[in-house]
Amino acid sequence: MIRILLVDDQHIIRQGLKSMLESNADMQVIGEAENGQRAIEQISSLQPDIVLMDIRMPVMDGVAATGAIVQHYPNVKVLVLTTFDDDEYVSQAMRLGAKGYLLKDTEPDELALAIRSVNKGHTQFGPGLFEKALTMPTSAPVTVSPPELAQLTPRELEVLRLIASGANNREIAQALFLSENTVKNYVTNILSRLNLRDRTQAALLAHPLFNLMQMPRGKDQGH
Repeated sequence: MIRILLVDDQHIIRQGLKSMLESNADMQVIGEAENGQRAIEQISSLQPDIVLMDIRMPVMDGVAATGAIVQHYPNVKVLVLTTFDDDEYVSQAMRLGAKGYLLKDTEPDELALAIRSVNKGHTQFGPGLFEKALTMPTSAPVTVSPPELAQLTPRELEVLRLIASGANNREIAQALFLSENTVKNYVTNILSRLNLRDRTQAALLAHPLFNLMQMPRGKDQGH
């Protein structure tokens, strides 16, 4: 059972989300909060798996709440709900550790799939939002030099290139004829060698690199 805390300043939206989510046998809405501060106050007692977080709220917005939750409750995963004009807020939330973001008009089945994916540790973007993430402004961009990329094997570079294209582990496995577990190991190695927090940072880093420079050779011919 996936335990979910809903955070939105509009009661009617919370009720709609609750009804929608609890139609899934594997999901339970264990609490609601009208702002980020109330969400943080409830987390220690409710112990949710997922916080479904609105961005624009009074008292404490979703960006500040995301940062506090990630810092103090690292096992709780934050999934942001957004609108297309929330780019700056969403960019900040992702840098602070949100595991993905979706549009508020996401279809119920897509929302349920996204929650399951985030609960498993994946990063989740709504339809069309991955491309927007790649163009979001950032005040603290992640950078890496070609020598650091040269630490990667040719196969790891292939995996990084596919991450930059928005592919998930299953799609990467199919493209490279690997098992999903093998891909997961490659992703873990890539993040460790490049000192990145998650695959979102890897995607934001790699996308311009693979567009603007020739792929460097890895340190071995690998795998």
